[in-house]
Amino acid sequence: MKFGQPSTLPRWAQLSVLPLLNLLAALAITGLVVWLIGEDPWECLKLLVGGAFGYGEGIGYTLFYTTGYIFTGLSVAAAFHAGLFNIGGEGQVYIAGLGVSLACYAFDSFMPAVFMVPLTIMASMLFGAAWAFMPGYLQAKRGSHIVVTTIMFNYIAAALMGYLFNRVLMEKGGTNTATRAFAEASWMPSMQQMGGWLGLTLPNTPLNASLFIALICCVLFWLVVWHSKWGFELRTVGTNEQAARFAGMNVSKVVIVAMCFAGALAGLAAVNEILGSTHRMNMTFTNGIGFVGIAVALMGRNHPVGIVLSALLFGALTQGGLDLSLDKPNITREMIIFIQGLIILFCGALENLFEPFIAPLFKRKP
Repeated sequence: MKFGQPSTLPRWAQLSVLPLLNLLAALAITGLVVWLIGEDPWECLKLLVGGAFGYGEGIGYTLFYTTGYIFTGLSVAAAFHAGLFNIGGEGQVYIAGLGVSLACYAFDSFMPAVFMVPLTIMASMLFGAAWAFMPGYLQAKRGSHIVVTTIMFNYIAAALMGYLFNRVLMEKGGTNTATRAFAEASWMPSMQQMGGWLGLTLPNTPLNASLFIALICCVLFWLVVWHSKWGFELRTVGTNEQAARFAGMNVSKVVIVAMCFAGALAGLAAVNEILGSTHRMNMTFTNGIGFVGIAVALMGRNHPVGIVLSALLFGALTQGGLDLSLDKPNITREMIIFIQGLIILFCGALENLFEPFIAPLFKRKP
């Protein structure tokens, strides 16, 4: 399963110039739409950027959203390097949330934080990997299309969680479809709390230690994919499956492990949301994070550095968009989704739109 066309641009231009042009094109079209509905595009842009980076609380929320997008972006990229398109991040995050909740239900009443936090992290990765295993197995052993199976597993996860919430997980006597509050021993340390340890006064936001886990995952992702034997096999299978088989690589094993790797990374997003913010699981905690991860990976060219920058952009759009909608009632949440959709369009389906126009600028003169 292959994606994209070989680029004639230098690698650095492919990773930086093209995404920047795609982003500018998406923003230009958005500006036109904003102008057509009677708002000043420049003023709206300033409000959006100010809402995301203009004050401490906004920065905290921006980085909180960024953290989740890094996890799901890495998840999509891990599968992509094996030639797979993992659209199942939403379901994998959902099931990972189940793993976190079950671990908390079983142990948070007596287990100290030093053991509880690592346990919930491992549970999220294990459940996320387990949910990604079956689509990987069906792709490797039965030839089922990974896009179809991962999409269907999103619906299965939603149906399964709906049943469990109504029959098992919902807090007794509660009126909301949510679990009970988890004990403080299972919470991820907040950035405000960690700042207090260092004598710093930070704003009260959901930003938590999951941000550091996300950055560590980026480094490990880079080391594994580009500097390990398995990473070489992963990229070889993704580039040319027939050559990988000819070289004696176990393609089926690589595909299955790649999907489990992707599921484990997606699962960590549940830790950021549940144990770093709400401290309980509810029916809507994923909020489309798995689908945004697809755009993050596409725009970041499936490289950890690009994914961090792309996740920061989408985090800023999410937080800045919320502030913008308060100041400009005509700019609704749907408008922010529209902007995200345009970025996905230009960075995905139209990722090489501007390449024929800029390629001559990078040709070496004889």
